[in-house]
Amino acid sequence: MHNSAIAVENISVSYGAGASRVRALDGVTLSFRAGEMALVMGPSGSGKTTLLSVLGCLLTPDAGKVSVMGEMVTGLSEDSRGALRQKSIGYVFQAFRLFRSLNALENVMIALEIAARPRAEAKKAAIQSLESFGLAGKQGLKPDALSGGEKQRVALARALVNDPPIILADEPTASLDSRSGGQIAEMLMKIAQEQKRLVVVVSHDPRIAQFGSRIVKMQDGRVIEDLEVSKCAR
Repeated sequence: MHNSAIAVENISVSYGAGASRVRALDGVTLSFRAGEMALVMGPSGSGKTTLLSVLGCLLTPDAGKVSVMGEMVTGLSEDSRGALRQKSIGYVFQAFRLFRSLNALENVMIALEIAARPRAEAKKAAIQSLESFGLAGKQGLKPDALSGGEKQRVALARALVNDPPIILADEPTASLDSRSGGQIAEMLMKIAQEQKRLVVVVSHDPRIAQFGSRIVKMQDGRVIEDLEVSKCAR
């Protein structure tokens, strides 16, 4: 497990109780390495988002082990898990999760301010992050004035501004048209390949399959396929 950016071993997660109890993850073992863009795919209810929550240290599994950047997460206190998330993981969501009252620059800066970075330093880093996603002229615009693709690029800039080795993305293209979705998927692919970060994308969008270096298919809380893209029929 210690050679992986993230690894999970025989993890299980259940929701509910009694007759309504549902096993969302059932004995899942996976490891993810830096430099790959892994797509976790499957129908609704297959366990994709639950798996992403475990990978991101947002959810503690009922059983099994979780390792992030060589550190065993199992048994850590909530404060320690929070510190590990802040240091190691950036998140991107389907619904962008931008603050509507803040402009693009402020939305990126807030991630640094939460990490207690000085405001001047946070502003400089946020500007550089936005510029890297082609948003130099959009810094002063609030989310309502941005297109869907621009909102997701702001979200990417925010996810990367703390320079985390891991990016986790939950349905990042689902709210976008084909062109914008393809652009976001390509950006995520380049983040993995060129910056040697681990990018894990949960999606049911078949359009982005071409951008992944690996495809993990899930069904009923289990991994049913785990293939390198070179072995997949495109």
